[in-house]
Amino acid sequence: MSISIERSRRDGLRAMARRRLGPALALALLGAGLSACTSEQFQKGYILPNGALEQIPIGASQDQVLIVMGTPSTVATLNGEVFYYISQRSERPVAFMPQKVVDQRVIAIYFDQNRQVRRIANYGLQDGKIFDFISRTTPTSGQEMSYLAPLFRLISFR
Repeated sequence: MSISIERSRRDGLRAMARRRLGPALALALLGAGLSACTSEQFQKGYILPNGALEQIPIGASQDQVLIVMGTPSTVATLNGEVFYYISQRSERPVAFMPQKVVDQRVIAIYFDQNRQVRRIANYGLQDGKIFDFISRTTPTSGQEMSYLAPLFRLISFR
């Protein structure tokens, strides 16, 4: 008789554990599924400090620009010197989705021959093309070439 009581007690404990485990497992799966629904934001490149551009008046020295803004992302030396500070902000609305560029900034600080600030330009996403920081490529304007386009061009010349 004691064996049957032990067996029924064990069966009762197992049934109770299954009843509690089901909702807990469902809640854990729901939480894992909802965690994939959060959006992510990504910042690449230069992060502009608050009020930095206001500290650089026209006529400021190149050294003053370096102190306030830091090292530029890139420098051009055509017709004087230009410091470029490049940044890009993208977001992914749902995990596992591709990133979408929401803001792109290029701050260009132009210097004269005396290394004094001549002009400051703040270019945004609407002013240019989206630059891919990962592959370091910029899409070309016009028609994109496919893999077979050069072959068809060769055939058409014969």
